[in-house]
Amino acid sequence: MSDFTSGLWAWFIGIATLLSFIAILWLLIWMSRGKPPPPAEQVQTMGHVWDGDLQEYNNPLPRWWLYMFYITVAYGAVYLVLYPGLAMFGGVLGWTEHSQYDAEVQAANDRYRPIYDRFRQVPLAELVNDPEAVKIGERLFSTYCTTCHGSDARGVRGFPNLRDNDWLYGGTAEDIEHTILNGRQGAMPGWEPILGYEGLFQVSEYVQGLSGRAVDSRVAAKGRDIYRQNCAVCHGDEGQGNQQVGAPNLADNIWLHGGSQKRIQETIAGGRNSRMPPHGEFLGEARVHLLAAYVFGLRVDKDIDY
Repeated sequence: MSDFTSGLWAWFIGIATLLSFIAILWLLIWMSRGKPPPPAEQVQTMGHVWDGDLQEYNNPLPRWWLYMFYITVAYGAVYLVLYPGLAMFGGVLGWTEHSQYDAEVQAANDRYRPIYDRFRQVPLAELVNDPEAVKIGERLFSTYCTTCHGSDARGVRGFPNLRDNDWLYGGTAEDIEHTILNGRQGAMPGWEPILGYEGLFQVSEYVQGLSGRAVDSRVAAKGRDIYRQNCAVCHGDEGQGNQQVGAPNLADNIWLHGGSQKRIQETIAGGRNSRMPPHGEFLGEARVHLLAAYVFGLRVDKDIDY
């Protein structure tokens, strides 16, 4: 990759572009030679005949047509002088896509920052009841969060549902804001080498029973011993989870990666690695504050004390 992006390729592109301009200009000059014959003069043909009497005449291109080609070549030459079309030359205007993007972002920040800052010091619990703040938070969510969590915030496999009151790292307004600002990194090791297939089946049977499902009691009893030796340290003795480390609650029948026995076994066997990137540096604290208020307001039961 370093060879592909070296300066040699910039020169290659620039020289190829200049040679193309020269070739096009030469072709236009060559096509401009000669003048249209007088009306009375017999025009020569190219010797090609179709359908008996259709012939190809050897007329030069109309002047207006040639002038249009010259104009396009001149326009292209001026463009390459002003803008970085030659790769090896940045253009006299110094324009880059990065500088344009930065200027647009700065203009947007100057326009909208006062709106965001107006809500910055308002407690999250109050912003939930502010229609204007909720509307802004909803737009931020639609722009930055729907790719993973869905347009309705109900998530998909591997990405949490934000409406079900089940929170890996805590569901208070402050917890949510901290999660958005700093991101989260969840990791569960794979247990297949340690437990083997039979152990995986037994512990998956026990885990299903924690959420109230009908299971084979004899298999689940064996799985319980395995669970307490290997899993309880993160998920708790009764599978209640641990928000300090992002360990899911296994007793609420809510499954991030699928709740069938096959999916549960896959999770235990191979482990899971989940990451939410931090948005604080990208969005800024003021926008994250509004976004956290919107997400906090999505709770199904808003009377629950988190």
